[in-house]
Amino acid sequence: MTVQTLKQTFKRREATLAVIVIAFIALVNLRAPMFATGGNMYDILNDTAVLMLAAVAQYLILLTGGIDLSIPSTMALTGMLVSLLNMKAPDLPLPVVLLVTLLIGLGLGAFNGFLVGNLHIPPIIATLGTIAIYRALVFVVSGGQWVSADEMSSSFVHIPSSTFLGMTGILWYTLITVVIMGLFLTYTQTGRSIFAVGGNRVAARLAGIKGERVDFMVFTLSGVVSGLAGLLYVTRYAAAQNDTAVGYELQAVAACVIGGVSVLGGSGTIVGVVLGAFFLGLLYNALTVVNLSPFYQMAIQGIAILVAIVANTLVDQRTRRQTLAKRKLA
Repeated sequence: MTVQTLKQTFKRREATLAVIVIAFIALVNLRAPMFATGGNMYDILNDTAVLMLAAVAQYLILLTGGIDLSIPSTMALTGMLVSLLNMKAPDLPLPVVLLVTLLIGLGLGAFNGFLVGNLHIPPIIATLGTIAIYRALVFVVSGGQWVSADEMSSSFVHIPSSTFLGMTGILWYTLITVVIMGLFLTYTQTGRSIFAVGGNRVAARLAGIKGERVDFMVFTLSGVVSGLAGLLYVTRYAAAQNDTAVGYELQAVAACVIGGVSVLGGSGTIVGVVLGAFFLGLLYNALTVVNLSPFYQMAIQGIAILVAIVANTLVDQRTRRQTLAKRKLA
């Protein structure tokens, strides 16, 4: 996918989603006037930051036509290991904590990448196995116990809430990750090869792009981002638990699909993923504000996914028709 194609996709899908987000905010604000305040929007961004990272991790896999079900388990295991490390060595500098976090995520992601890229196991099967393995390891390394706030150092707990230039740490980590991944995917040859593999794996191979290497790379990168999300999750909620981030695989896929990412691969932008995650954050907050039962969340989330898939399918069909028409004219 060329840069020009990405720009056209942004104009078509992301701009539409942005309008929907604004309209949704205005609509809910009619029922709850405090909803659209700057303070509430800022709180929603902080609450949604971890989901944005999980969605970015899932986005990398969806681009190749795969799916990673183990993202929540990677988050949980990384968060637990780093929390236990903090208990043993509470005075470790923040750069060291971040480095250890990213290395753990890299290792877990690389194992997924090995299963998919080297052993050619379908992604959904491979990660269905590792989701159970990683979750079991959380229980093993913790002995079935939680790591609570009083067992964490003050500097560790304040990683997501510490501010710099008026913005919280959790937003800075999310913003930096999104920018780096966006630039990598859009402006590097390696990043463009990910779109190529997802768009047409056979054609990519004929062009000299090895799909196996791309699979290994995206799962490894996904693990790194998931590891960071796990650290921010346990520090934001000041607890490392055996059930950390349960259900995030569905939410991450929902954010990507709502953001215009094709589940078939090769299509979508990171801006759309962020907007999709933010829309889900708005949705969850709105349900609370208007006093609707939380049991509606799953149903509404499912409806949003179906609507987004239908919309994406219609857009893809129109794009293919336009492409064929141009080829015939040429």
